[in-house]
Amino acid sequence: MSTIEIDTTGAALDADPAAVSLDAPGLELPGLELPGLEAPGLEALSPDALGTLSGCELVALAERIRRFLVHAVSVTGGHLGSNLGVVELTLALHRRFESPRDTIVWDTGHQAYVHKLVTGRAAAFDRLRQRDGLSGYPSRAESEHDVVENSHASTALSYAYGLARARVLSGDDRRTVAVVGDGALTGGLAYEALNNIGVSRAPVLIVLNDNGRSYAPTVSPLTTAAAQGGLAPAAFFESLGIEYLGPVDGHDFAALEPALAELTRRPGPAVLHVHTTKGRGYAPAEDDDEKCLHDVQPFDPATGRTAARPAGSRSYTEAFGTALLAEAAGRPDVVAITAAMPGPTGLLRFAEHFPERFFDVGIAEQHAVAAAAGMAMAGLRPVVAIYSTFLNRAFDQVYYDVGLHRLPVVFCLDRAGVTGDDGPSHHGLLDLALLTKVPGMTVLCPSSYEEVGAMLRTALSITTGPVAIRWPKTEAPPGVVGRGLRARSVLTGTDVCLLGVGKLLAACEEAAEILAAEGISASVFDVRCAAPLDPAMIDAASRHSAVVVAEDGVVEGGVGALVASALARCAAPAPPVQCLGVPVAYVAQGRAGDILAALDLDGPGIARQVRSGPAAGGREACRSVAPR
Repeated sequence: MSTIEIDTTGAALDADPAAVSLDAPGLELPGLELPGLEAPGLEALSPDALGTLSGCELVALAERIRRFLVHAVSVTGGHLGSNLGVVELTLALHRRFESPRDTIVWDTGHQAYVHKLVTGRAAAFDRLRQRDGLSGYPSRAESEHDVVENSHASTALSYAYGLARARVLSGDDRRTVAVVGDGALTGGLAYEALNNIGVSRAPVLIVLNDNGRSYAPTVSPLTTAAAQGGLAPAAFFESLGIEYLGPVDGHDFAALEPALAELTRRPGPAVLHVHTTKGRGYAPAEDDDEKCLHDVQPFDPATGRTAARPAGSRSYTEAFGTALLAEAAGRPDVVAITAAMPGPTGLLRFAEHFPERFFDVGIAEQHAVAAAAGMAMAGLRPVVAIYSTFLNRAFDQVYYDVGLHRLPVVFCLDRAGVTGDDGPSHHGLLDLALLTKVPGMTVLCPSSYEEVGAMLRTALSITTGPVAIRWPKTEAPPGVVGRGLRARSVLTGTDVCLLGVGKLLAACEEAAEILAAEGISASVFDVRCAAPLDPAMIDAASRHSAVVVAEDGVVEGGVGALVASALARCAAPAPPVQCLGVPVAYVAQGRAGDILAALDLDGPGIARQVRSGPAAGGREACRSVAPR
């Protein structure tokens, strides 16, 4: 393994980084006197101010930042563990590189909270991940120090390659730095970029932030080999033409700063391998075996515990995890695949009970889907559990590797629809429009806790092609279980027919109550199966003066458009159709309920649109509403 010889002469790093620990998170922030900073606030922090600090002051500042992060995130929720782990690394990077002249690209962006603090945004943390507040990821609208708004992993090396190559062509001597986690190096896109960086000798400076985890423990032998004294990282990078330096302790300024200085002296591509600890300094995060408090809802900073959920509250994810366990117990052909997120997708109990049938492939969604195709070809029944937004990355594999072969792969899509505070990159708005265009794909949309298990059983009974089941992040209400691929009639009326997709069934029911008080009689259907649509539901809808379809996905090409097309084929003249959904736009962060209300996708909003639409003599409208 390559080793850097570090010259600490003049480094002025005269403090032991282990000497200060965040052992009392419930205490007030200490009033440390640091040059250019007002204690106890961090509002005056800037990259220039960092350059004046001594080693003792840097260590003290790192401690203050950790306390600040724990308190701030305990109020708003957010990504905690990943940011606690990069405090010293971020400070050292901003001392060595001249941001924004030098470009620092973070992969992934959820580890950029300290970067936001250093670049003058401390005062905005009380609105972290809130509507019109501070983004939980880098944001070009917030700061010139944020170049890339990335929140999906494995992208930074490609951005950095493009930036560096463009600068070489223009004679620009600014540096391009990519901070990449070991989890991100499980994604294929990262390896494509590394290949091009090495072969082109692009002057990209890579900082490999290795904490042994993505969300869960990292699925890769590459970086863990360094900790065991192996040669794998050095041999791998150097075989690509990228110089390898390290590994070094990413929490020790005395080791970190000289290593970064050495990195900047390399004329071509080089990687500095840095070991950090996710959740560093905060015991509840370090002790969290599942995710090191990677992401959290508001919590008690003294204990790290979130507030107890209301009695009886259950999630769609829990329903899926329980149902899959039950199905797998009687079916040895059922296997589960996830892309680095076994906990959030509800697979932890499956992994515990059936470890030989559980496959975490790392942050590699394309590989997950293509591998599922291979498993299905060999006679297994793979269940791919993944966030809706991340399945977008593997649509080619869904369409061709699974769909073209008519393989019985079951896609279970968590966080579908409007998700809320993680913002544009995490709303699951495209799955309905995309998956309903895959020939032979069955798309199921549960509206209750009980429906998840019933739909999973139905999905596993279908052998003629793939099936997708999509559900939201929100609480799963109790409900009546439908049958097979049929829609479920909830309410019978005479004027307008409301078709609710998934969670928006509840909004349609509320709208029907509001309209009834105004003398408008509404039928309500739980669509349940978005593709293929139930012919009996279409026939019933055709007997109304107007039809309204409500879905929490992009309205263009969504379920409403399919309903309008089906009605046009079965009835002459067909009733006018209002398609209510999300506009083709990047929907900002905020509470999911508030976003849906702003889009007129809550009960009152749907009722309003019925009043102004075809049922009230208005024009046919297959459209979305801009957020209010």
